[in-house]
Amino acid sequence: MPLSRFQSLRAYLDQLILGQPALTENLLIALIADGHLLVEGPPGLAKTRAVKALCDAIEGDFHRIQFTPDLLPADLTGTDIYRAQTATFEFESGPIFHNLILADEINRAPAKVQSALLEAMAEGQVTVGKNSYKLPELFLVMATQNPLENEGTYPLPEAQLDRFLMHLNLDYPSAETELEILRLSRNEALHAGLPSIEAISQDEIFTARTEALKIYLADTLEQYIVDIVMASRQPEKYSDELASFLDYGVSPRATQSLERCARARAWLNDRDFVTPEDIQAVAPNVLRHRLLLSYHAQAQGVSRDQVINHILSLVAVP
Repeated sequence: MPLSRFQSLRAYLDQLILGQPALTENLLIALIADGHLLVEGPPGLAKTRAVKALCDAIEGDFHRIQFTPDLLPADLTGTDIYRAQTATFEFESGPIFHNLILADEINRAPAKVQSALLEAMAEGQVTVGKNSYKLPELFLVMATQNPLENEGTYPLPEAQLDRFLMHLNLDYPSAETELEILRLSRNEALHAGLPSIEAISQDEIFTARTEALKIYLADTLEQYIVDIVMASRQPEKYSDELASFLDYGVSPRATQSLERCARARAWLNDRDFVTPEDIQAVAPNVLRHRLLLSYHAQAQGVSRDQVINHILSLVAVP
């Protein structure tokens, strides 16, 4: 059964990625909901490790791409190579043609490179010259951003951020978890007591996606999702304070992402129906990068998470 296999996968990831349960859970939600993750956090919080661990546990290949200001689109997608023997051009695929991609520090690359990656994420293909090339059917991107440094970066525009299914914010682990990390790293260096798992096939992943889409979502909860989205677009109908915090609400992609992520979470938790708690649990990660705060909110030091919590407190739960 795919569910039991994914529960084993979740336990396996939690053994390797200590102190980041939200990262491991949402990585699996993105995998099941067929979307991409944007992860923001200080260095050393196991972002690369999480994707590598996931790749080790599933049938697929992994590639890490370090984004830098001098990167070119061809360094990502590949390019046409002239073959003198045949006097023809032949496409040489780039690192994007892998199942799992870690786009490290995506905001360090110029706009052309970012747009090449985002075409791959949105369309499942890359375009080189006059030709388009399909990417693997199983294709997941986890892009990272370092919030500590802004020099020499190219922030992603809101329209491009909207292409990501979810945006996660990571923080440092507790002192107790830090001690566990210390012991785990020592055991890994000694190759002692490391967890293992039988790799999940791509067919099992596609089956899980189909099963998650069949999870029951009541009409009232569909309306609840729409109400949350509309509260971000028409905040004046809910409160003047909320209206003063927002310039623009979220797009229809947010509605679709809320539904897909809520279904995936319900499936992962062995339920055949979606609850309001599922929607509320995924809402911050789905909405965080899609809201555009007003100058008033920024001047008052109001965060996007605070605005999202305010929206959830104002919208009636069915």
